[in-house]
Amino acid sequence: MTSTPTRTTEFRPSGTEVPTVSGARTLGTVSRRAAAALSFRTVGAVYVWLLIIVLFSVWAPDTFPTVTTVKQVLNGNAVAGLVALSVVLPLAARVFDLSVAYTMSLTSVLTAHFLVSTGLGPGAAIALAMAAALVVGVVNGVVVVVLRVDSFIATLATGALIQSLITMVTDDSSITGVRLLAKPFADIAQLDAGGITLPVLYLLLAAMAIWFLLEHTATGRRLYATGFNADAARLQGVRTNRLRFLTLVTSALLSGFAGVVFASSVGSGSPSAGTPYLLSAYAAAFVGATQLRAGRFNAWGTVIAVLLLGTGITGLGLATSAQWAASLFTGSVLIVALVLTGGRITLPAVLRRHRAPTVAGADDVSAPDKEFS
Repeated sequence: MTSTPTRTTEFRPSGTEVPTVSGARTLGTVSRRAAAALSFRTVGAVYVWLLIIVLFSVWAPDTFPTVTTVKQVLNGNAVAGLVALSVVLPLAARVFDLSVAYTMSLTSVLTAHFLVSTGLGPGAAIALAMAAALVVGVVNGVVVVVLRVDSFIATLATGALIQSLITMVTDDSSITGVRLLAKPFADIAQLDAGGITLPVLYLLLAAMAIWFLLEHTATGRRLYATGFNADAARLQGVRTNRLRFLTLVTSALLSGFAGVVFASSVGSGSPSAGTPYLLSAYAAAFVGATQLRAGRFNAWGTVIAVLLLGTGITGLGLATSAQWAASLFTGSVLIVALVLTGGRITLPAVLRRHRAPTVAGADDVSAPDKEFS
């Protein structure tokens, strides 16, 4: 007599139990992601920014916690934000561009010179000034990439050459004129909506473009690969020299545009327009590298850092008249940022060196850099 095989009865959860388990897991995942996104390591500058706001609200309660102060911080730091964003792409590829301040001064002076002394229209004057910025970027690229001069020294030398040209054009005197104060040139920086001027919009658009490039394109991944380990990126087929060249050109164009906006905002071409922005630009870029994408120079982290620095400097201006306070604040923030980013940026390379032997048949660079291919 043969027996009929019986089917093992398996447990099937009821319809009400499945969503409960799935919902619990989803809620846990969302909670963990939210905790990670809001952790001090990820957005520590935001918490420091809020602390600064509270501090100055108590220190200067009559002048600081006002809508006017908010507009002042946004409008007054838009140009600084543009200069800070101009160094993000070179730094992402591990290239320094110390000529951005001089490029900004150059386009400020040239725009004013062409408008006042030659009678050109605003469009032609701006185009010529931006062409000069393009030339600066190309020269930086040739010296750094083709001639292989260290970027720190090369761009500093280029800045000295630019400053000599500025002195030759201006004799170290600001260029002023009625045409700089008239429309349509004045509207480039002075046109506003609800008290928020156009440079704030320029800052947001530039940040969005850099964010999209770095986070959502293959070029951005290759830039980060070049910055982390140029030799490994080159072995993966990344054209590191071309990327570095293009970052220097882009940096010059964006800082040059900041100079045009500056000339429009103040109504003059200043031979020292960019000098005060160099330290704050690098401070913001390095602080930004500790935010959102820790260890990577990024656009929105830089914008947060610019607003943090701007809030602190504005608060110091409202609370005290000491002229040294702003420089002390910016320098201190930069030192702290360098300490933080110094450890975090080198961490991936350290991990690659230590983890590589555990990967069968892998060398010290190939496995980690697959994401950049």
